[in-house]
Amino acid sequence: MTPATAGAAQRRKIRVLIAKVGLDGHDVGARVVARGLLDAGMEVIYTGLRRTTEDVVRAAIEEDVDWIGVSILSGAHQVLLPKLRRLLDEAEAGDIRIIAGGIIPQEDIPALCENGVSQVFLSGTSIAEIVDYLMRESAPQSKDMT
Repeated sequence: MTPATAGAAQRRKIRVLIAKVGLDGHDVGARVVARGLLDAGMEVIYTGLRRTTEDVVRAAIEEDVDWIGVSILSGAHQVLLPKLRRLLDEAEAGDIRIIAGGIIPQEDIPALCENGVSQVFLSGTSIAEIVDYLMRESAPQSKDMT
């Protein structure tokens, strides 16, 4: 990688796919988060309502995203989020990370994180907190030169 291409890679905008998986038909929160991420300078793709996990994985790979943000209000998070992680891994897209938000009981969060969800944002989380997390976690890791 030349210095010019290395600089371009570092300037690449964070790409986030916002998804509504399953039968959940309420997307106001997902659209608010998508708009907030756009306003923060990220590239955002929104899948729309009632997508399958397979649809989301296909779109994430096609769009070359860094993150999938899933909004779940239906209570199906314990099934859908681990399945999404498994499908990403099977598609050799393990570098795509998952965040989730919506109505998720706090007691379910440790199991979700053990099954491949990077972070869960509960109802009431500010857009700034989500943006800060994505920027921090997407920053290139510096190598120790000693």
